[in-house]
Amino acid sequence: MGIVDGFIGKYKYIRSIKDLENIYDGSYAFVGVGGHSTSNLYPVLDYLHVPLKYICCKSKYKVPLLQRRFRNVSCTSSIDEILDDTQVKGVFVSAAPGSHYEIASKILGSGKSLFIEKPPCSTCSELNDLIEREASNNALLTMVGMQKRYSPLTCILRKKLAKSTVASYNLVYRTGLYPEGDSLLEIFIHPLDYVVFMFGKASVVGCRRLSHPGGGETIMLMLSHEHTFGMLELSTAYSWTDACENISINTSDGVFTLNQMEDLTFVPRIGSLFGLPKDKIFPRKALSVSVKLYSRNNFSPTIFNNQIYTQGFYNEVKSFVELVEKNKGSNLSSFLSMLDTYKIIDEIRSLC
Repeated sequence: MGIVDGFIGKYKYIRSIKDLENIYDGSYAFVGVGGHSTSNLYPVLDYLHVPLKYICCKSKYKVPLLQRRFRNVSCTSSIDEILDDTQVKGVFVSAAPGSHYEIASKILGSGKSLFIEKPPCSTCSELNDLIEREASNNALLTMVGMQKRYSPLTCILRKKLAKSTVASYNLVYRTGLYPEGDSLLEIFIHPLDYVVFMFGKASVVGCRRLSHPGGGETIMLMLSHEHTFGMLELSTAYSWTDACENISINTSDGVFTLNQMEDLTFVPRIGSLFGLPKDKIFPRKALSVSVKLYSRNNFSPTIFNNQIYTQGFYNEVKSFVELVEKNKGSNLSSFLSMLDTYKIIDEIRSLC
């Protein structure tokens, strides 16, 4: 065996041992078995080998079906059974959005750590109540499932923006119809939370809400942050098949474009000469060169090339478990951190 082969073999061995040593000892419970849970959160828990002791759902009819599917997990329709179990360190909640506030309030009183999908509640008033309950009951950890905050593309973009002056941004968020719930609170919370997370507290400068034939709606927004402005189109008048989310950020160094939480590119600013744009004076020499900062690789089917990772689901769940088990990592989505997002949602409701 050559030196290179030996080095590669040793590297693979160390990587394998490190992966096998990453063990979680606590017991966890999951409340909810909807499409989002089974498509995005359960796969991450399974990949990380997080020990689920309970799965809870509202329907007693589903309990025996769940027990057949999840053979090594206790399935129940009683949250109290979970909260009375001292072995359970943390509870994941991804149930019907309208039930989240009541469930969260109950879990906070148990002293267990809580991961709850968005939206954790309906209003600023309810959010403030959850913050107070968290403090008074000394809950170990609470985290809201705002996965885009944990995306690796978001991490890269925030570091880049910290070195530039942001002039403005333009965000487009388009989906199909959403008749089953509150689109502002349950769908548009994602882009609204994202710009608040990236650019800070916001206020509404302009707002227009349009209803479309067939039930779709569009909200056109102009938001003002402390150091920048943004234009947003939030709409359910398009198609889920061609749903899209894009944001372009104009900075002193150039333009960053984030597409679908899969591609992050940067086009440097060309600049001017004596006030004249260089790309007009030297059209061939001043061609803009797009720099790819991150792109999901579809060639190798590893977790890091999966949408579950680039969208942030993997990192948010891992962060929660790491904080509960080892007190390692950062909580980027506490109840308190959601206040500015809820304030802008309440302001939009009052204006349009």
